[in-house]
Amino acid sequence: MGGFEDDEPPSKRARASSVESASLPDYFSFSKSVNPLGSTMARPLPSQGKEVMVGSKGVIKKEEFVRIITKTLYSLGYEKSGAVLEEESGIILHKPMVNLFREQVIDGNWDNAVVTLNKIGLQDENIVKSASFLILEQKFFELLRNDDVMGAMKTLRCEITPLGVNRKRVHELSTCMISCSPQQLFLGFSKLGIDSSSSRWKLLEELQKVLPPTVMVPERRLENLVEQALTVQRDACYFHNSVDGLSLYTDHHCGKDQIPSRTLQVLHAHHDEVWFIQFSNNGKYLASASNDKSAIIWEVDEDGELLLRHTLIGHQKSVMMVAWSPDDCQLLTCGQEEAIRRWDVESGKCLHVYAKPVGLISCAWFPDGKQILSGLADENFCIWDLDGNEVDCWKGQRSTRTSDFAVAKDGNLIISMSRESTILLFDRETKQERLIEEGSTITSFSLSEDGDFLLVNLISEEIHLWNIRNDPVRVNRYKGHKRNRFVIRSCFGGSEQAFIASGSEDSQVYIWHRATGDLIETLAGHSGTVNCVSWNPTNPHMLASASDDHTVRIWGAKKASLKRKDVGSSNCNSNGFHSNGNAHGNGFVHQCNGNSTK
Repeated sequence: MGGFEDDEPPSKRARASSVESASLPDYFSFSKSVNPLGSTMARPLPSQGKEVMVGSKGVIKKEEFVRIITKTLYSLGYEKSGAVLEEESGIILHKPMVNLFREQVIDGNWDNAVVTLNKIGLQDENIVKSASFLILEQKFFELLRNDDVMGAMKTLRCEITPLGVNRKRVHELSTCMISCSPQQLFLGFSKLGIDSSSSRWKLLEELQKVLPPTVMVPERRLENLVEQALTVQRDACYFHNSVDGLSLYTDHHCGKDQIPSRTLQVLHAHHDEVWFIQFSNNGKYLASASNDKSAIIWEVDEDGELLLRHTLIGHQKSVMMVAWSPDDCQLLTCGQEEAIRRWDVESGKCLHVYAKPVGLISCAWFPDGKQILSGLADENFCIWDLDGNEVDCWKGQRSTRTSDFAVAKDGNLIISMSRESTILLFDRETKQERLIEEGSTITSFSLSEDGDFLLVNLISEEIHLWNIRNDPVRVNRYKGHKRNRFVIRSCFGGSEQAFIASGSEDSQVYIWHRATGDLIETLAGHSGTVNCVSWNPTNPHMLASASDDHTVRIWGAKKASLKRKDVGSSNCNSNGFHSNGNAHGNGFVHQCNGNSTK
């Protein structure tokens, strides 16, 4: 369930028959050695030379096209094929002088390489100087590596400095030579970007970036062109949500059937309203939190079916939210104005209880997995280490309780509710504060995977998308869902997080196109308010929704030929499907007995 079978991959090479091989011309005989830097044996065939452009549009220059293909063949290690292409097409990859230059660079013949560089016929003197600098810098470093300090000093003074380019780099090299010991000098150049283990081939790649592409075809040029074409197709695909990579054999197009809109499972194990759900970072688990004072860890098996792994018992009040550790080995659960509990995902055991007399109302992990952040009912923040020691505690500039917050990947940016219509972006390191100010009350928000965008749910039945990379800017809005009384949560999801999903008080799940704001799907199936949604971060075809009808629904793509299965305790029917009647599925009930910190 939840996956697709891949076709058997084609064989890497097609082998010609003996008859075909026998009929090949003489230049297909590969008994002679081939120069991997590019052959000089190319000759024009009588039929060649008239056609300048190729392709149906007539916009591709034939010579450039053939040279790029030849370059790709050599780069892939198909040296014989590259040489044959040069021979048959009559279009050489590099002129003899360029081939000589490349050989001299690979051989470390630095002085002659500089001489040859000046004979290639480059018109721009600045390009010649920049390329000479790279060559002589490599010479300088290799002299140092061979303990020829005097030779390196002479190269720096008499060859590199007179070029008059990259003066900052010259100053760095000079300063390091004067102030450092030989050992420090060696380490110092590594810090300057010269890797002692890098080959001369890497220098050749750097030279290709400096020299005109007509002189030396850039490395991986064909790959870059193909990647650009695929990226354009992907970006133009309105419903792009494919789990398979883009193919070169056909133009890319995703249909609406790639959007998860079909119920695959209904999870019945909770006995009251389900308020919060969240997939783990690796997509292998789903955690749900309920008004029944429990949280449940569900495991996604290899077929995409969710199985009950652990039922976590111990909270004295409703469980408001959960938070996965960065490595997905631990889970935080937060009671309503109560305590935070930390659980081991593998065993289901409660490892620690974090509590304050005023009660805790939200929780989050820091990216290093060594500290957690909690919001208090008295509008304070607290940072704890895993043993329950308070690392920091402060009161933000707020007039309402902190119900939602997030920690960015750098661990410095903390995003929290401020006033009813304001979100505070606080940088712990710089102490800088930025504000997102809305025109109506904010009920919840969620942070994008890259940390650059914030999805803000409003009481006005709108969801706003903000770019928070620099000064916050609203970039889109999403409408259509219903919200009157409850906290409704939304999420990013799908391939490249190209879609927005949200719960709704009309018992439906809403999905929008992130870039355009268009409503593309409305999913019916729940019989109560949909409080929260979560999109599997590693499977764009899997979406989960939590509802007041005591269930969690798993949605999949219509294209998938997967059977829906019900898991949990309910004996009632759901659209003709029966649950398995097992009170806790295949999982275990765990009573919290962890250490407490108050």
